[in-house]
Amino acid sequence: MNDVLSPMRWADGVLHLLDQLRLPGEEVWIECRTEDEVADAIKRMVVRGAPAIGCAAAYGVVLAARRGAPLAPAIALLAATRPTAVNLFWALEEMRTIGGDPAALEARAIAIHVEDIAMCRAIGRHGADLVPDNATVLTHCNAGALATGGYGTALGVVRGAREAGKALRVLADETRPFLQGARLTAWELQKSGIDVTIIPDAAAAFLMSRGEVSCVVVGADRIAANGDVANKIGTYALAIAAARHGVPFYVAAPSSTLDPSTATGADIPIEERAGDELLRLGGTALAPAGVTGRYPAFDVTPAELVTAIITERGVARPPYAASLRRG
Repeated sequence: MNDVLSPMRWADGVLHLLDQLRLPGEEVWIECRTEDEVADAIKRMVVRGAPAIGCAAAYGVVLAARRGAPLAPAIALLAATRPTAVNLFWALEEMRTIGGDPAALEARAIAIHVEDIAMCRAIGRHGADLVPDNATVLTHCNAGALATGGYGTALGVVRGAREAGKALRVLADETRPFLQGARLTAWELQKSGIDVTIIPDAAAAFLMSRGEVSCVVVGADRIAANGDVANKIGTYALAIAAARHGVPFYVAAPSSTLDPSTATGADIPIEERAGDELLRLGGTALAPAGVTGRYPAFDVTPAELVTAIITERGVARPPYAASLRRG
């Protein structure tokens, strides 16, 4: 795990998380010694991104076990942090089945982290074939190393294409209101030496209309059995624009993001965060006092707008009810 950018480190019984709320201005690592501290970090989006949340939650269970706390309440606490990302529930179920032995739980949490990085690398290899040479890739939010155990899903495809010798550049939607594209995607791509330009979310369709986008690659927080995709709010609008302009729209996610128990996107719970997150930026008011805000954190892109879904198993294409099940 030491040879890849990762938002978390496990050392001597302490979970160290890169505080993504303070990027790009400061690279600050916080220490989590209890499951409550991990849950708080997930809720506040110190750590975010479906695969990364799952990895962090697994370590949270270990922290509870190491101090002799009952696991059922700890798992319930962590499960209540964010409702949309299915990787969270997958990882917690993996930990629940281990039992109460702290050493066994620690081994499984580390394995979940290592396996996630390996899955991301495989996603990158499979997705690289879909990216043309000299491409301009548009992405939304942050589905990179910071959103996973390491390496990334959507940005894993970008890394895989570059490692395959392809020239490319990335257009990163700024992704309001937390600006994960501007703050996080741009930060990690610049750190990796990959050409990145930040654009307003509202500019994406216009640039597609001018032929300036080769493909769209996004991550996912949950993928229903029929191929409907829940991802950061704004993804659905990108998919509509891509379909209108004939731009391939790819979703990159590990198999732990697939939710065969959820039939369609209509059944996916969508997290609504506090509306006041829209109304302030740090200590600066962005709206008049007394105005309310509404912030659905995710939307659902219908399967018919998705060109392909890239997992560590390969590239699935429509009809997804069959191809995802076979994968």
